[in-house]
This record gives sequence, C-alpha cells and structure tokens, in this order.
Amino acid sequence: MPSATLFHDLNAYVADAWQRSILTLDVLRERGDVYLKHHADGKPPVLAFDYSIILDGRKLPQPVNYALAAIQPPAGSPATDPAKRPFVVIDPRAGHGPGIGGFKMDSEIGIALRQGHPCYFVMFFPQPEPGQTIECVLQAEQAFLERINSLHHGHSGKPFVIGNCQGGWALALLAATAPDKVGPILLAGSPLAYWSGVQGKHPLRYSGGLTGGTWSASLAGDLGGGLFDGAHLVSNFENLDPANTLWKKPYRLYANVDEERERFLEFERWWGGHFMLGKQEMEWITQNLFVGNHLAAGDIELARGNARVDLRNIRSPIIVFASWGDNITPPQQALNWIIDLYHSSDEIRANEQTIVYCLHEQVGHLGIFVSAGVANREHSELASALDLIDVLPPGLYEAVITDTHPETPGQDYLQGRYLVRFEPRDIADIAALDDGRDDELAFEVVRRVAEINQQLYDSFVSPWLRALIKPAQAEALRVLHPARQERLWLSSYNPWLAWLPRAAAQVRQQRQPVAADNPFWQWQQQGSQLLASMLEQWGDWRDRCCEQTFQLLYGAPWLRAAVGLPPADSWQREAQSGRWEREEMLRLKRAELEQHYTAGTPFDGLLRLLVYTAIGTGVVDVRPFNAIRRLMTETPLGEGVALPALKDSIRRQTWLVRNNPDHALDTLGSLLTEPQQRQQALDLAWHLLGIAGQISEEKQARLARVAAALQLSGPSPRPTLAAAPTPDATPDTTATEAVPPAAAASASSTPPAAPQATTATANTARQPAAKRTPSASKASAAKPAGTRNAAPASTADANSPRPGRRRKPTAPDTD
Repeated sequence: MPSATLFHDLNAYVADAWQRSILTLDVLRERGDVYLKHHADGKPPVLAFDYSIILDGRKLPQPVNYALAAIQPPAGSPATDPAKRPFVVIDPRAGHGPGIGGFKMDSEIGIALRQGHPCYFVMFFPQPEPGQTIECVLQAEQAFLERINSLHHGHSGKPFVIGNCQGGWALALLAATAPDKVGPILLAGSPLAYWSGVQGKHPLRYSGGLTGGTWSASLAGDLGGGLFDGAHLVSNFENLDPANTLWKKPYRLYANVDEERERFLEFERWWGGHFMLGKQEMEWITQNLFVGNHLAAGDIELARGNARVDLRNIRSPIIVFASWGDNITPPQQALNWIIDLYHSSDEIRANEQTIVYCLHEQVGHLGIFVSAGVANREHSELASALDLIDVLPPGLYEAVITDTHPETPGQDYLQGRYLVRFEPRDIADIAALDDGRDDELAFEVVRRVAEINQQLYDSFVSPWLRALIKPAQAEALRVLHPARQERLWLSSYNPWLAWLPRAAAQVRQQRQPVAADNPFWQWQQQGSQLLASMLEQWGDWRDRCCEQTFQLLYGAPWLRAAVGLPPADSWQREAQSGRWEREEMLRLKRAELEQHYTAGTPFDGLLRLLVYTAIGTGVVDVRPFNAIRRLMTETPLGEGVALPALKDSIRRQTWLVRNNPDHALDTLGSLLTEPQQRQQALDLAWHLLGIAGQISEEKQARLARVAAALQLSGPSPRPTLAAAPTPDATPDTTATEAVPPAAAASASSTPPAAPQATTATANTARQPAAKRTPSASKASAAKPAGTRNAAPASTADANSPRPGRRRKPTAPDTD
C-alpha cells in the first residue's frame, strides 16, 4: 500500500473517530436527559399507543399501584370491534416500567389492534402503595378482568390475556384462582419452573444459592426503607452478559451512531426507567418462586380465602411461548412445570386442560416481546388461531408455524402467508428438551438453607436495620446507585458538558463518515470482535466457576444431611395435594357426560362423526376449523351455534368417543335422526377432512363404517359448500394430514375397539415419544436432535427456522 494512500486513510479514520466520539457522547447525554424527563413526568408507560385509564387500582378498597388502561387504535388502524374477543397484556414488573408489550407498532398490542380486537393494558406506577402485597395485586387484577368481562359480555369469548416474563407467573396465579374470568392465556418468556435449566448454559438460576438464599432481597428492602429498588434487578440482567454490557452494546452505538441514535434512546427510556417493589412483594417472589419454586408444586397458600394455588385449576387453554436463544427464561423453565403437574398427556386430558407450546429457534429474551419479526409471525399467527386454540380438545400440543406455497391446499381458509398447525405431544417430549433433572436436587438444599438464613436475618438483623434506616438515607442510597449516577453525570445537568450540544451540532453539519473499506476501520472492527470474544470467554469462565461452586457446595451430601434432607439419588416429582378431591370431581363429571351419548343436536352429531373418523397423526391446523366456522353460518346444522357452545360440544363429544368409541358410533343416529341430516353430515365430514389434502385410506374406511351405521351408501358427488375446495384437491405432499379440531381427540388416543385399515399417508407428524430417549448430554438439551420428524407444511424460506431443528442458543439482545 503506498504511503500517501495509507496516510490519507489514516487521516480519514482519525477525523471520523473524533466526530464519532463527539456524537456518541452527545447521544449518551441525551439518554441522561431522557431519563430525567421520564422521571419528572412520573415514568408513564413507554407505549407506542394512546390510552385511557378505566380502572385505577389506587382507588380500590385495598389500594395497589396498578391500573387498567384501554388502548386507543392509532390513526389509520381499523376501529375496534366490540364483538371480537378482547386482548389484555400484563407487562413484567421486574425493575423496569410498563410498556414493553406495546413498545412498537409491530408488537403484541399492535397485532391485536390490526385485527380489530379491543385491547387493554395492565400498567403500574413507580411506587407501590403502603401495605401492598402480591395478594393485593392479584385481587386488583381480578377486578380488572371483571370490568373487561362486563364490557364484553357477548359471544366474543372471554379475554385473551398475555403475561410477559414475570407477568406470566402473575397471570398463572390469576388464571388458577379465578378461572372463570379469563379466556386463553399466553405465557411469553415466563418462568414457572425456576430450578430447571441445562448445565453449563443457564447460570442465572444459581444466583439465589450463591448469595445464601432470599435474605439478600430482604436486606435490600430494609436498606431501601421498605422499598426494593428495581435498579438491582436491571443490574442482574446486565451482569448476565458482560460482553454485551461492557463492550458490544456501547460499541454498537459508536460504530452506528449516525443510524442508531433513535433506536438507542427509545430503548433506554424503558431500560432506565427503574420502578420500586415493596419489600413484602419481593420477599414473596423470592421465597415462593425464585428460590422456593412452590408454584408448580401447589404449595402456595393465599392468606385471604385459605385457598391453595393449583395450576391444574386453569380451565382455559394455556399457550407457552419460549425461545432457545433466551438465557433468562430458557424453554426448560417455561415448560417443566408441566412435568411437575402431570405424569403423562393422558392425565392432562383427564383433567380437561389444553396446553400449547411454541418454541422459537434463536430470538433473545427481550426479542420475544419487542422483535417485529416475532410479532408478525408467532404472535400474529397465535392470535389469528385463538378461536381454534380455544376449542382444541384437552391435551398437550406444539404449535408449528410454516410458510405456505402456491400449491398449499385449502388456501381459501387461510388469512395470511403462514400456516399454523398443532401437533400432539407427550410428557416425554417436554422431558427431551432438558438434559435431565437430577441437577435440581441441589436446589432443594438451597431452599432449606434459604429458610434458615431468612429466619436468622429476620430475627437478628432486620429489626436493627428498620430502626436505623430513615427515609432520607434510603433515598440517598437509591440516588447513588451506579445506574442512576451514570445517567445523571452524562446529562445536561452536568455543567462540564455544556459545550457538547453545540459541538455535536457542528459535527453533524461537517460529518465525514469513514469508508467501509478503510483499512484502519476494518482493523478497528476486527479488534472489537476480538475484545468481545475475550469478554465472552471471561463471562463463560465466570459462569462455569459459579456453577461448579454451586454444585460442590449444595450437591455435597454432608450439607444435605445437615439441613435435614434425606439422601436422594435422582430427581422425583413433588407430590401434589388435593388428588382425591380432583378424582372425585372427575368421576362425577364422567357420570354426567355419559348421558349425552343419545342426547344432543345434529351439530353435535357432526362433531362426533369427525372425532370418530380422525385417526393417525392428529395434526390440527386452521383450515378445517375455518371451514367449520363458515359451515356454522352457511348450513342448518351449525345455525345459531356460538363459539362457547362449539367448545363445549367438541370437548363433550371428544370424551364420549374416547370413553367408548363403538357405543359412540352406534348411538350416532340418535343425534342425526333425519336421512337428510345424516347425508349432509357425512358430506361435510368428507369435505372438512379433505381440505388439507387427500384423505387417507384409513379415514376413508372409518367414514365407510360411519356411513354403514347411518344406513347411507356414501358421500354425495357434489360438495356441500360451493365456495370451498373439493375434497379431492391436490394433496399437499410436504404437509402432514390435518384434521378438524373436533377430530383431534382420537388422534393421540385411538379407540381400541376400532378396526385398523391400511393407511396410504405417511405418519410423519411426530415420532412416538416412547422411541425417543431424553438425552443426558448438554448438547442434546441445547439442540435436541430427532425430536421431530415432521416436515414443514410448506417450503419455508432460507431465513425461516424449521420446526424440526434446534440451533445453538445465543445470548439475548438486551437493547
């Protein structure tokens, strides 16, 4: 390289570096100003939408710092339809303020508004009310749901409630204690099994044990004068990824300062808006959830009403959305509570609970809530399929979302570019996502040590601190927190930075960005990558040391014996209480349902016909369901059937067919009494089963048995719905055979008395769980191989992750 050219490149690089440094420093000054203004304004939610408070929790008989807000559609959006199901978003109260669920137009709230749903937001204020507890918040949220139900009491269905991150466990409490107030619930990135995780990958779960339990949260609350500073929680998140916090995040701003300013300031407005929690609230959270892990075990008792929280009481469908790239709430923490509650999917069905989970391949924790791609794909498709999820027969399903293609059958019944289907799963499929649960034995010791240390702290330390710490001292400690000091010093309040705005304005006028092929710039980029890699290695080494220290201490047999725990060689599910009462309730319900074999409407007969006919994969997608919805409005069989009645009928007919398939077939004529009704029901069944492709020979054989039982010769040659595709449409060779939701029941549990026929359609939806052994290696938990044999329902684009493959988890973007 000639020296003149090298000198020119060096001169351009130095000029750019100087300008870039001034602009970066000015953006950090603006961040401080945004923080101070947000604080002066009372820290309102960082929503991208206007809203109005319709119920203020501070005015309830037991005041809380929560409120229910009605979201107003932005200009250009369709008006909300009061007849549609309302959406409710509960944001996490984990140190930050509310608003992440509606942070952008492409968000959970934005998707709901675009589809015309009334949307509500559960917000909270910076300071908790005196004497506020988690139970007080729970009662306030129940009051919010009562208000929403009173505003939408038609046939739209109960509210669809979304709980983000820590808002998820709050939603689980709400749905378990007031199951009649909520519709389907979505737990997005929400931890419910706090001890779970993969060894070597999820170090955050060890923090409680390494600090000796929950007493440190009580200490922080006492030093805060009865308030727990949310800045401590934010610092914990930042410490989780030192490479991102110390270098990648600030360098990304520096390297892209010309384009990054708006996005950086927008995010920092939320990230730096620290909110308070009451000491009692934080103690409840740490003792019952983070360290105690009592929620899934059913050990949480509410003081008011003497009620025990049992997640099996949730009657509405539970949707769990997690990501392999989330190292704050990994899939194991989002899903292992199912293993804690149930031994098999048969128990889930017996309890009449519907659980659907969806796993993203790589998005980070915050990306679950703020990523536009996730909002437009996962959130949008799950919201569009909400009515289908609400009527799914009880059981465990995985939601798989794929692209469509021009040859996809039944496109008349699709609303967008994606096809969502629900594949039956078993408990073994959930267990296969983990590397085993024997590592959770040490957390039992942590819980016992935490209880001992907490009692010691409450008896000998807390009384002295409460007497010594005055409100002014507590406020001073909060102001001196490094996160606040950083924003205060880098703001316009600092007189030493008075020159910076003028200098930044002058630099913008004379800006000369360096060329991307400048060798000095390229060397800088390589140096940045090297430094980030070194910090990542240091972070990995730190996490390994923490994990090994944790295991050596709490995995030691002597400590287990010292705290009074018996020896244990392997993890065992904790016993659930209330089993006798639940079994008795189910027995009475079975006796009631058996009366419906010969009682019902012609539409019940159609649904029973579909349930009986379905066999094999049991994959459910939206096309047959949308056809059923059209059928309900265009044919006499479904006239006047609302969505709640459809849901009840599907569940009732599912149970009847499972209980005694032969008797269900023999009594089908009692529901379809007229020859015209029988012929119409058989024709509709052929049409609905053929929407997703060619009907298998096995299903055709079962339809022939139905025709014989109804004394019919077979289906009519003409389709029932003129606007619909014909049953012999071109089959989708890349998709598994889909069945209507009413027919999914017999898919995973084939009636034993039914004769078998040869099937021409390959059963590729899922490999039987019995053939898949949960791996004990770390790699298999982070990237399980062979857990899916399903091919996508379409040819997905290159950037779209395939449901049958797990990529290595990546650290979540924290900005």
